[in-house]
Amino acid sequence: MKKKGIKTRSIHDGELKDKTYNGAISPLYLGTVYDYLGEEPMKYPRYFNTPNQLALSKKIASLENCENGLLFGSGIAAIFSTMFSFIQSGDHVVFQSSLYGGTINLIFKEFKKFNIDYTLVESLEPTEYEKAIKENTKIIYVETPSNPLLEIIDLQKIALIAKNHHLISMVDNTFASPINQNPHDFGIDLVVHSATKYLGGHSDILAGVVVSDDLKIKKIIESSINYGGNISELTAWMLERSIKTLPIRVKAQNENALMIAKFLDKNSKVEKVNYPGLKSHPNYDLAKSQMIGFGGMLSFVLKNEGKADLFSKNLKIIKTVGSLGGIESTITCPAKTSHSKVTREKRIKYGISDGLLRFSVGIEDYQDLEEDLNQAFKMI
Repeated sequence: MKKKGIKTRSIHDGELKDKTYNGAISPLYLGTVYDYLGEEPMKYPRYFNTPNQLALSKKIASLENCENGLLFGSGIAAIFSTMFSFIQSGDHVVFQSSLYGGTINLIFKEFKKFNIDYTLVESLEPTEYEKAIKENTKIIYVETPSNPLLEIIDLQKIALIAKNHHLISMVDNTFASPINQNPHDFGIDLVVHSATKYLGGHSDILAGVVVSDDLKIKKIIESSINYGGNISELTAWMLERSIKTLPIRVKAQNENALMIAKFLDKNSKVEKVNYPGLKSHPNYDLAKSQMIGFGGMLSFVLKNEGKADLFSKNLKIIKTVGSLGGIESTITCPAKTSHSKVTREKRIKYGISDGLLRFSVGIEDYQDLEEDLNQAFKMI
């Protein structure tokens, strides 16, 4: 059977049928207890198998071209639960150094408690990840495009290195979304998302997800029922609703972000723009080869970094908030938000200066966004 298009799958794959009233949308099952006779295992929210959880997992897995998925209460819950399903005391993990601040904080604060060793690779060259592998290495973990520097790493090469060394490859695909990139198609084993961002898209839910093959998802369930990072039924229902418009939203964000990046790149008050859709990006060709669209995220540095806050405060339409991926355009200083729990010394080391601004481009009319940026630039 011919595979359906991405917009059709976003709407219809994994939907629950309303068998009572034949409604057009999935019913919401708020119950936490179900008949256990004849069910194995019994349905229970902490077991990841209630109706809305199962339906939404299938939808997201379909968008990522994977067999199955698992929902969590946040992106960091998905990352922690997934990693700790494949590692134990005495193991080692190879990480990309330029990661989401929450992931970096998890590594620095929690790994030592569990006697888990790690290496942060300060390079995008896949051979450097292979060099970092030890006898006790279990996972290679990367993020592309990275938060907040929009760095690109070769997914196919990372997957091949992991496979050749009998390791698990894991990618945070949050910045790209399933619309712009499908890491599993390049051989990646585990794909995680902070569903709070693009999948949710309306800045009103907190959720995370991992997708993979059936066997790996089963293994993650077996561990994760002990961690308690579950999603609520209402959140699962809201997330399914949001994903129905994901392709439309992301397409508009892709288009706006490319125009914004080109606009900023020509601005005399901007020192540098990080966006994989710019031909000046050091990994433009690689991004073009593994991404369907370049995404709605970019970051930039003002020539006068000390005026980053003043610039942000003068924006009228673009909101100064800490998260990203919503339909509204937002701007933030990662040093004060996503990477605030990382020491300044480490932030600077990884290229995240105090004046770096991360811009999540929304679906507003482009001209209105450009005018808002222009009037803010005039104030600095």
